[in-house]
Parts: sequence; C-alpha cells; structure tokens
Amino acid sequence: MGLMFEVAEGGFLDIDVKITGPDNKEIYKGERESSGKYTYAAHMDGVYTYCFSNRMSTMTPKTVMFTIDIVPPGQANHANKDPNAPTDADGQKLEEMIRELSQMLTSVKHEQEYMEVRERVHRAINENTNSRVVMWAVFEAVILVSMTIGQIYYLKRFFEVRRVV
Repeated sequence: MGLMFEVAEGGFLDIDVKITGPDNKEIYKGERESSGKYTYAAHMDGVYTYCFSNRMSTMTPKTVMFTIDIVPPGQANHANKDPNAPTDADGQKLEEMIRELSQMLTSVKHEQEYMEVRERVHRAINENTNSRVVMWAVFEAVILVSMTIGQIYYLKRFFEVRRVV
C-alpha cells in the first residue's frame, strides 16, 4: 500500500501524518511535513487509518491532497523488479513496461492536480490584492478631491474682504 500527500494551502504548508494498522499499531508517524510518499506492506487484513493532524497551527485551515495506492499481492512482486533484467517472454516485459508507464502517468496526473490547486490559490490571492489596490485608489481619490474643495473654500474665504458697517 502507498500513501502520497501534499499540503496545498494554509499556514506554513506543514501537517502531522500518522498511519495506523487494524491492530492499532502505529505504522508511520511524521511531524510538520509538507509532502511525502510512504509505501508499506499491509501486514494483516483490516482497516488502515490515515490521520492528518493540524495540531501545531489550529487557527489556520489547511488543504491536503492525498492519494492512496493499493497494489494487489500478485502485482507487488512485479513492481519491484529491475526493468533491465532479462524476462522469459516479451509479453512479461511489455506488461512490466506498461505498468511502469502507468505509474509515471499517475504521478504526472497528481502533480498536475497539485499545480491546479496552487494556481487557484494564487489567483484568489491576486484578485484579493487587486481589489484592495482599487479600494485604496478610490479612497485616495476621495481624499484628494475633498482636500482640493477644502483648500478652495479656505483660500476663497481668506481673500474675501469683509466690511464693517
């Protein structure tokens, strides 16, 4: 079995990870990780628990992208073979190459999904910044116009001659 995860947004992009087996035995524990890939052999049948904890920065929500890969027992032996090792038949070698290509395509797909999330986050930040700049420019314009009107009024009153009767 394999777990691949990446923190897409939030805080310092770090999170705690814990994998627990069906017998409540801790298989893997990582603290303050931003991404990772962990592969292990399932030692028994049952429910495996994946826990992503945000205990260090509970005030900042985080978005985590993760993928769980399960390799059937018959294919697990083929996945660890050397691709340059001689095979008995061309079909086995072709099957092995197809499996490797499939794994690489899956990896590229996950990277694209991560980049899409990051692009969305950065677009939101840019749009927020742009709206703040526009609001600040409007505020400055209002202040300049009001100061101009105030100065005109003050200068007009300053040069006005008052006669006492």
